[in-house]
Amino acid sequence: MSRTETPHTSSPPTAAPTAPPSGEPGIRTTDPHLPGDAPATPDRHEGTTSTMTQPLQPLLHDSVVVLTAPSQAWSAPDGRIDGHGIHGFYHSDLRVLDRVLLTVGDEVPEHIATAGPDAATSVFTSLARGLDDATADPRVRVERTRSVQAGSLTERIVLRNALRTAVATTVEVVLGADFSPMQSIKAGLSGSEHPVTVEAGAGGATAVLRSGRVEARIVAEGATATVDGDRVSLRWNVEAPANGSAELAWRIDVDDPTAVVSGAEPSAEWSAFRATTGDSRMQSWLGRAVADLQALRMSTVERPDDTFLAAGAPWFFTLFGRDSLWAARMLLPLGHEIAASTLRVLAHYQGTKTVAETAEQPGKIMHELRPAALTIPGEGVELPPLYYGTVDATALWVCLLHDAWKWGMPRDEVEPLLPHLEAALAWMRDVGDSDGDGFLEYIDTTGHGLANQGWKDSGDSIQWRDGTLADGPIALCEVQGYAYEAAVGGAELLDAFGREGANEWRAWAADLKARFASAFWIDDPAGAYPAVALDAAKRKVDTVTSNIGHLLGTGILDPEESALVARRLVSPELSSGYGLRTMSTDSAGYWPLSYHGGSVWAHDTAIAISGLAAEGFRAEAGQLADGLLAAALGFGYRMPELHSGDSTAQTVSPIPYPAACRPQAWSAAAAVAVLSARLGLRADAPAGRLEVDPDPDAGSIHVEGLRFGGVPRRVTV
Repeated sequence: MSRTETPHTSSPPTAAPTAPPSGEPGIRTTDPHLPGDAPATPDRHEGTTSTMTQPLQPLLHDSVVVLTAPSQAWSAPDGRIDGHGIHGFYHSDLRVLDRVLLTVGDEVPEHIATAGPDAATSVFTSLARGLDDATADPRVRVERTRSVQAGSLTERIVLRNALRTAVATTVEVVLGADFSPMQSIKAGLSGSEHPVTVEAGAGGATAVLRSGRVEARIVAEGATATVDGDRVSLRWNVEAPANGSAELAWRIDVDDPTAVVSGAEPSAEWSAFRATTGDSRMQSWLGRAVADLQALRMSTVERPDDTFLAAGAPWFFTLFGRDSLWAARMLLPLGHEIAASTLRVLAHYQGTKTVAETAEQPGKIMHELRPAALTIPGEGVELPPLYYGTVDATALWVCLLHDAWKWGMPRDEVEPLLPHLEAALAWMRDVGDSDGDGFLEYIDTTGHGLANQGWKDSGDSIQWRDGTLADGPIALCEVQGYAYEAAVGGAELLDAFGREGANEWRAWAADLKARFASAFWIDDPAGAYPAVALDAAKRKVDTVTSNIGHLLGTGILDPEESALVARRLVSPELSSGYGLRTMSTDSAGYWPLSYHGGSVWAHDTAIAISGLAAEGFRAEAGQLADGLLAAALGFGYRMPELHSGDSTAQTVSPIPYPAACRPQAWSAAAAVAVLSARLGLRADAPAGRLEVDPDPDAGSIHVEGLRFGGVPRRVTV
């Protein structure tokens, strides 16, 4: 996906952050503040410890996340945050706490269940058998409700007692101040960039943590707070009466004046969305997806009124051009508002000059926004806080503006963006085509930016069928499709608003379509297919990939070419039964757990499904949609960023990619895209028409809260 980081760190870092208190330099292996610890020995909270001498990216698949952007808390399934791996409470790009450890009666409660009513809340239920009687039924239990809102974490702990006698005990929560940058955590390291101070507050129930300009305040009413180094212990004496309960709570609030993003309010319109479908998997996926999307809403500090979707948790809680655009585009059936605000915030950062270090160019849409430079230890990648290294976001911005207008974005909101539209179109023609061959291509000129700048931006994503890497500049096939669609849609907008240049852009698009047909297609006994890219020598990079699915629906293919692509997408080499593989199994570089070389991405499959449905290939769209629904079921309806490309013949449930983000904006938005494809939605607000042409095989569907032209709609099939 649009990642500034590769999905793993394969070599030791060249420079580590400030060394933590113990363990390898830059790596915490034990908790020095808990008694009885020794290197590589599990602590009393049953956390695993690393004996690796090489730092590794944390795995995510078996952790629980509670979030409201830009804050998130990652823990073990029992709620334990023990400093290992991804565990911690984060705000913006800092891990504020690396320990949140609970004991009751000086013992760790025994976990029995975890439930989450929404993305921002989890309830961890445990037993306190050390306080119980000798009978078989457990009668003393602990319910720990963790809630994360923007800038804060709150825990409510309830001790429930079903015994006939009162239970008196102590409850202790140990918190660890950390302040490690997210980029260090992702590289398997830890350590703050600035000194950390921890001070007990007045009154004995508060504490203040500081690092640099960031401050966090802990409040625990009724507790005694003690400080030991970078640890804060909150201790309560409680009594749960017979057949009663005792309740206590604590919270931490973070103030980060260096942040460039902030939280945004949930959408009331999204909350009103309801879908009842004959396929319960579709209904469940939609419900979970919309709830997760609510938690990913955020804005920039500079433009607090313009909401967009954070790319995903944990690594990408910020503005990403490509990700935010695709997610907003998929969500247009829920209203044009998120699209309009995403367009505005990206227009605010649109390039105006040529700066090699940031990859900024006039008219170009940015890639990502960070509070400071992003350095990836051991990878030789260092990106500036505002980075423009993306080849496709500019065309996608134009496509979203056109589609949002079709879904009802008001004229008085579209019109101020038309100068940005013209600048974006000009970038495609004058700058994006760096060598004058008529195709958009990319290359990193700095030596420390992204080597690949399409949505598959890991270093090995563009390779030949024999597994060797393609040399840049690279012209990706799907980017030409986006550019064609942008030119045609842009021309329609220019005409509709009485601006000049529409015919020139239609001619440019027609020329691009003809050149694409001549330059990209590869003959093959199984049927011709488009190359994934042209390399520096304009050779057709011959790997069969999911990129070709993005061409459908753009208009760059003729009907015969679309049919060849449709047939290829549902071949057993690409279709896994859990979605569309990023790379065909007959390629030498294929591996089901390769980030972009064989895995399945929900948004990638959904884009192909949308294109197939738009061009009338309903059977093929249905096959891929059924694959995503099977995967959604296997992941409890929270679709991760990506999952393994292993087939349904190999495994009865999808295998996770263990470092995949979740929730992920465009993976969640894929649910709405699949629903839209099944309903056959086509919007034309300027003509006052919303078409519904449902797939006959989609079964019964009843939807409330679709929005067209700013008005809620109800659809029943």
